[in-house]
Amino acid sequence: MSLPQVLKNYNVFQDSDNWAGLISSFTRPKLTRKTEDVNNGGMAGPVEIDMGQDKVECSFSGNGFLISALRAYAATTVDAVGLRFVGAYQNDATGAYASVEVYVRGRYKEIDPGDAKTQTVGEFKYIMPCAYYRETINGKVMIEYDALNNILIVDGIDVLAAQRAAMGSWIV
Repeated sequence: MSLPQVLKNYNVFQDSDNWAGLISSFTRPKLTRKTEDVNNGGMAGPVEIDMGQDKVECSFSGNGFLISALRAYAATTVDAVGLRFVGAYQNDATGAYASVEVYVRGRYKEIDPGDAKTQTVGEFKYIMPCAYYRETINGKVMIEYDALNNILIVDGIDVLAAQRAAMGSWIV
């Protein structure tokens, strides 16, 4: 019998800050390829041409204010802040856990403090566009995307290596 692996618990870190108990939800980055429809003469119909990686962005909500996140607002570089989501996913058929880690680097573009109400925890919402993204499962890198260095590795295959070579890559 097969059952899905279910997120049983998670934690979020900003650089060296441990936010255990402070993050109420974390939206992992959605990975989307930019495409363009092409339907030229001699074709029976349109096909989508891959135009590269679309914007990568994550968001999360925290209870109360996170001083280190507020301090990182308006960072001057696109990859100034590191966030790490670590989730424990369990397969209830086997009891086995998988460790899923998503590490991103970016800077906050939005911090929404929400409504201020007395005697409530309060929820701040944070949005971060990401210049770097890496997802590992049980320590194995599944996807690594580095916008600044023109790198996209999927399951160990560097899909942009030939492109960098064709441009006379500056990356070793």
